[in-house]
Amino acid sequence: MESLIRMVREHIDTIDSLLARYVAGTLPTPARVLVEAHLELKPENRIKVRNLEAMAGQALSEIDPVALSDHEGMLAAVLASAPPRAMASKTVPEPTVFPKALFDFVGFDADDVPWRTRMPGFKEYDLGDIDGCHVNLFWIKPGRTVPAHTHEGSELSLVLDGDFTDARGYYARGDISVADDSVDHRPCAGMDRPCIGLAVMDAPLKLTGSFRQMIGDIIG
Repeated sequence: MESLIRMVREHIDTIDSLLARYVAGTLPTPARVLVEAHLELKPENRIKVRNLEAMAGQALSEIDPVALSDHEGMLAAVLASAPPRAMASKTVPEPTVFPKALFDFVGFDADDVPWRTRMPGFKEYDLGDIDGCHVNLFWIKPGRTVPAHTHEGSELSLVLDGDFTDARGYYARGDISVADDSVDHRPCAGMDRPCIGLAVMDAPLKLTGSFRQMIGDIIG
């Protein structure tokens, strides 16, 4: 979680830093899953990941190797360990909307999400706190505007289907939105289809709009 907070507080507005932390293995589990899902939907960014991995490998190759203190003992322990048990095979349906990384993480696809309505035109499925982050799936009705809000910490949002816009730009399937306490926005779903997404945050959001504006957003 610390790396996620640091990334946003540095006001990095591209996903390059996020991908670098993914390669370094420093992201909390939900953020790692979010990045893996993003890479499935935006395969062009796998090139960046491969380049970052190559740079990391080059850096490691320049470090002087250190001999193992008990090579024979470690080898004996590995050889003495019990072989892994065979897993029973089962047929798992291929996801149609969720990337496989997310499907494996939550255990279902978009059609089977047990949504709960939070307000007219906005539904959510709360996955709870995982590895120091709060995780949820969200569904926004076409054309619906979410009430204006900022964030007490940081939030990563991955668009899984549909799209939304805010004052910063346009986000479609596979895009990641990065927000923190410097961002005050009113995301609005596109008109063609519901916007479905995955949100990973380290602190709650905070409503900022006027009461009149919030009522208008809620009743549409």
